[in-house]
Amino acid sequence: MATSAATAAGAYAVKNRDKDPYTYQVGFGNGFASEAIPGTLPIGQNSPQKVKYDLYAEGINGTPFTTPRNDNQRTWFYRIRPSVSHDGFKKAFERNEYLEAEFSLKNPKQHVTPTQLTWRPIEVPKDEKLNFFESIKTIMGNGGPMQREGLAIHVYAANKSMDKTAFVNSDGDYLIVPVEGRLDIQTELGKLMVRPGEIAVMQRGIKWKVVLPDGSARGYIQEIFGSHYELPELGPLGANGLANVRDFEHPVASFDIDQSPWEIVYKLGGKLFVCSQDHTPFDVVAWHGNYVPYKYDTEAFIIVGSISKDHLDPSIFTVLTARSKTPGAALADFAIFKGRWDVATGTFRPPYFHRNTASEVLGLVMGEYGGRSEDFKPGGLSYETGFCPHGVDANVHKAASEMDLVPMRVNEGCLMIMFETSMMLTITDYAMNAPTRAEHVPGMWNALAPNFLKHTDQINADLKAAGLPPLGQGQ
Repeated sequence: MATSAATAAGAYAVKNRDKDPYTYQVGFGNGFASEAIPGTLPIGQNSPQKVKYDLYAEGINGTPFTTPRNDNQRTWFYRIRPSVSHDGFKKAFERNEYLEAEFSLKNPKQHVTPTQLTWRPIEVPKDEKLNFFESIKTIMGNGGPMQREGLAIHVYAANKSMDKTAFVNSDGDYLIVPVEGRLDIQTELGKLMVRPGEIAVMQRGIKWKVVLPDGSARGYIQEIFGSHYELPELGPLGANGLANVRDFEHPVASFDIDQSPWEIVYKLGGKLFVCSQDHTPFDVVAWHGNYVPYKYDTEAFIIVGSISKDHLDPSIFTVLTARSKTPGAALADFAIFKGRWDVATGTFRPPYFHRNTASEVLGLVMGEYGGRSEDFKPGGLSYETGFCPHGVDANVHKAASEMDLVPMRVNEGCLMIMFETSMMLTITDYAMNAPTRAEHVPGMWNALAPNFLKHTDQINADLKAAGLPPLGQGQ
């Protein structure tokens, strides 16, 4: 029989959010301490000769031991039985054949294309039952966990809760974006309830399981190899804005005492392995550290922008970022676009026509986002490789060029996300051959006429006045 205990009421920030029964600690990157039984945490040391209640001390390091203090991430667990107590590993590749972790053009099952691509939403399966990790399908990526740099973009569509099964991603950190269905996530450090509109980050090496309180769930995952997510620097913005530290929520200690069979599934190099054990992995009575899963409600994001002219670059919508090995170039950014005021004067207000060195992957969580194709629905994906030209169609351009520039609300009721990376991406066989894939229709921009030529007489007059030859002569 399982049992659990929570930290005493009032000790930590509590969110009485609808359909979320859990208590959280707040503050991005904090060093936390949490105990489900008061007085369990050892004082003044991490690994005493004898831990209270005969618990086992166990450390987990999210960075190398010698990483500078400012970036060092680690946590100490005080648990009923240590993680080393299991029956060994076996291959479990058949549990998911659609996972990829190493990305290279040397792999004949991976592809590149300069063409803009879209994918309609993946459907929750009707003829089979898949839990969270079994339902993940890799769409594209770069690099890999063995080189300790890169990322992957996945989608998931699950219809089965994980019962006595836990999952460990040995490759990288998952940033999970639900589109439909809540995720009730139990981790070694406590529990998170994550609904559409929120995101969760599950770091490399931590054990967790997903229960589906709504029966099914689907959404997006951005996985990063080699670094961890952090908040972007605010620079001239000052101390506040974008995603504020206090809005990130971390679990409090909660444990089970179940001593019956469990399986732990590990993902390593994109392959699955399983080990059996005769006790729950969620038996941590107390813990302290800063290597802790967390969630964030995108409603809390503080949007900034120009209130004079020329809207700013989309980097101002970045919630989380991850460093690459190249200074100043992000391995991965996670940005959001939602309802906001647009008030700039004398400015073309939609996103300008653009060719970006970065690769951009867009997903829709809710609502409608103007300027995308009619097939761009919640759960779908849109992909533009580096330097692929993109922008609004002729109708949007004409309307924006002639509109009355009064203060207005845009993207009302919408939440669009962007996974952006400085890396080029290869696309998996699954994604390239998926029946949900479609190409952007280039014809949507054909109506962007050469309006410049309508002004030939005026242009030639101006050229003549400047002592220059008319059009067609010397240009």
